Amino acid sequence: MDAEPYPAPVRPLAAFSVPNYRRFVVGQSISLVGSWTETVAQALLVLQLTRSGVWLGLATAARYLPVLLLTPYAGLIVDRADKRKLLLFTQASLAVLSLTLGTIVLLGVIQLWMVFAVALGFGVLTAFDNPARMAFVPEIVGQALIRNAITLNSTLVNVARAVGPVVAAALVASVGVGWCFIANGVSFAGVLAALLTLDISQLIVGLRVRPHAHQLREGLGYARRVPEILAPLSMMAVIGTFTYEFEVSLPLFARGPLGGGATTYSWLMGAFGLGSVLGGIYCTRHAQTGVPRMIRAAGVYMAAMLATACTDSLAAAVILLVLVGFASIIFLTTGNSTIQIAAAPPYRGRVTALWSTAFVGSTPIGATIIGVLGAASPRLALLVGGAACGTAALVGIAILAAPAPGPA
Repeated sequence: MDAEPYPAPVRPLAAFSVPNYRRFVVGQSISLVGSWTETVAQALLVLQLTRSGVWLGLATAARYLPVLLLTPYAGLIVDRADKRKLLLFTQASLAVLSLTLGTIVLLGVIQLWMVFAVALGFGVLTAFDNPARMAFVPEIVGQALIRNAITLNSTLVNVARAVGPVVAAALVASVGVGWCFIANGVSFAGVLAALLTLDISQLIVGLRVRPHAHQLREGLGYARRVPEILAPLSMMAVIGTFTYEFEVSLPLFARGPLGGGATTYSWLMGAFGLGSVLGGIYCTRHAQTGVPRMIRAAGVYMAAMLATACTDSLAAAVILLVLVGFASIIFLTTGNSTIQIAAAPPYRGRVTALWSTAFVGSTPIGATIIGVLGAASPRLALLVGGAACGTAALVGIAILAAPAPGPA
């Protein structure tokens, strides 16, 4: 399948013409800055408590293990549920967890098992929150603007990825790591306010899926039969497992070969976020879907990761991670857009849940592996991530070349 252009000209910021989308995106953006602040803080907190790459990998895995186990079922719940009400519950519960962890850290009674307990709670809620947020966007903007809205969402996510580490570094340096968790808890107020003030009459809500037997199996069979869904999911599973473990690999790379600490890690994450923002802007200007574009992005992703692994210079690493972020967001945005456009509305929750499983749910496996490899050699962790990008490109090529599967 060749890269598909927009079926009709769509302005790069067209989705912002929808008032509900503007409100939702502003609230979500505030919350995402807080989320990335906490992501950095959790890595630093675990390293402070253990000074171990293995424990860092396990803590990251604990945060995403429930996503791996629960997301396929969660996608079915999303297809059946009122997505706005589901998001109100998940976002409020995530806020409570962040505020709780921050309070424990500030009181000076934090222990490693508490970090793991909160991480597991985050994972359970995230398993439902991720597919609900992705499937809710088409209800806000409608079918014609799905691709544009997804691209803008991805760009804003990565603006948050660039800003969050800077906020985390400033808070850690000035008032301590505990305030990063408090800041994230407070940031959820933005998205909660947005969800509560949406004009419900303007939402484009389709018929919800009624419960019946074998719905999970139906969703899996549907994804297997559609190459435009199967190929992105398979490629994302490989890259999500071995490449997208930056919460583990970059802190170790900052502390090891680069000889730095929290500030160095923040520079690396900020560079990755900047590249992602640039990639998102590129996607809004050159909006396409299709597996061939994902394959090309995976190739650039591979080259940039391998080069990063070989450098000893912070300046060079920052420049290379801008390129890593650029390729990463093109890969992610193209894949997410491709599967959502290819998926029929009754299956969209289950399909986006599979995407979330491939992207986030693969982390318990990947973070543990990368944590062990990174503890021995941070360079090796990045080299494996680069090799995974090349493998994903080959997987995409193979699926496109294969005959279409028959009915389940």
